[in-house]
Amino acid sequence: MWAGFIGFVLAMLALDLFVFGGRKAHRVHVREAASWVAVWVSLALAFAGLLWWYLNSTYGADMARTKTLEFLAGYLIEQSLSVDNMFVFVMIFGYFAVPPELQRRVLLFGVLGAIVMRAGMILAGVWLVQQFAWVLYVFGAFLVITGVKMLIVAESEPDLEKNPLLRWLRGHMRITPDFRSEKFFVRQNGMLWATPMFLVLVLIEVSDVVFAVDSIPAIFAVTTDPFIVFTSNIFAIMGLRALYFLLADMADRFHLLKYGLAIVLVFIGGKMLAVPWFHIPIQWSLSIVASIILVSVAASLALSKAKPVAAGEDA
Repeated sequence: MWAGFIGFVLAMLALDLFVFGGRKAHRVHVREAASWVAVWVSLALAFAGLLWWYLNSTYGADMARTKTLEFLAGYLIEQSLSVDNMFVFVMIFGYFAVPPELQRRVLLFGVLGAIVMRAGMILAGVWLVQQFAWVLYVFGAFLVITGVKMLIVAESEPDLEKNPLLRWLRGHMRITPDFRSEKFFVRQNGMLWATPMFLVLVLIEVSDVVFAVDSIPAIFAVTTDPFIVFTSNIFAIMGLRALYFLLADMADRFHLLKYGLAIVLVFIGGKMLAVPWFHIPIQWSLSIVASIILVSVAASLALSKAKPVAAGEDA
């Protein structure tokens, strides 16, 4: 199962790079992005079906049902929390004024780096949980605190100009004043220079590490099975790029989604802390998380439509 899934991921990345133009700069339009979002969601659901079929024929119906629900719940949690990455991508690309046609490739490299980093973090997390069961309660408390903090600072926007990593890179590297197509480094007068695209890549990779610190502990509320944790994470990451291109221009319309994600973190953390006294079935967790996300999205869209009307009435 591990070999098959890793082979699938490598095949999809190869198709992206060498067949679907991943190495060529072009602007991703809404129709293309929507098609890829549909492809990745369909592949995740097909994987869940194959997982159920394999486990049902090998280990029985109970095991198949449990693991399939764990995957679906984990995928929903990871996909929901990864949406927060989208807001950060919008901010980074806006700050550096990255042309739309140059965004696709840097996000592809961001996905590659995220896969490697998350694989290491997942293995480390699984080892910690297996060796020290009490770590789950630490994860739970961390998620509750993080969720509450997100609720408090949901409306604030970080100032990239004051970002210490960005300031350090600018102070210690030769950086060209403008983009050089999709290149991360160029040679000028015999010296190697970084381009602003390299700074964009570094910030995207760092942002994924930061978000992984939240999302990986969150899935341990659903399962500690490393295969389920890994596959649900990777499916969410692989579909994130298409989701960004689909929703980037409408990011401001989903302003309440940040509150929904914060509530999801608080719920998941509370679920982990309540394990000694109360167990929430996986299907309940799946339904609660889905409901929170749907309500926050619906409320965001409703309010974004109501504001122009209200402004017109005031006028």
